Amino acid sequence: MDFVQAGTGKEYMRRKRRVQKLESSGGVVYRFRDGKFDIALCGRNYPPIWGLPKGTPESDETQLETALREVQEETGLEVEEQKFIDSIEYWFVRAQDGARCHKMVHFYLMTAIGGDMSLHDHEFDVVKWLPIDEALDSLTYENEVKIVQKGISLVEEKS
Repeated sequence: MDFVQAGTGKEYMRRKRRVQKLESSGGVVYRFRDGKFDIALCGRNYPPIWGLPKGTPESDETQLETALREVQEETGLEVEEQKFIDSIEYWFVRAQDGARCHKMVHFYLMTAIGGDMSLHDHEFDVVKWLPIDEALDSLTYENEVKIVQKGISLVEEKS
């Protein structure tokens, strides 16, 4: 009878590692200027990315409360929620500890009612308004492109 080596206990545990479920909320912040949409995007130099503002909940926060707080912190803008857009989900392996993560991010359509982008927090190197076409081309992640498109469609339906 032949035996197949099952591998070390460490290998077995790595295969059996539980998935860590994560949840975040964020926003598509828009403004309408000169007959066109601008979108607020957050940028990081290294690794180079452009993305939507989002973050994790603090204790007892609702999804919407998290989104409003995180957008204000990451953009420096005071924002007002217009409508829930949709949620996206994705998988990744966390670099720090190798944990397998399944993340769900809930996005809300928002407008700026005040604030100052120069007061954004340290998580991003730059925050700026971009015309919609440039914003869609600049976003690093395709699922965020789709969220922005859905958000703008909701605005156009209201008009």
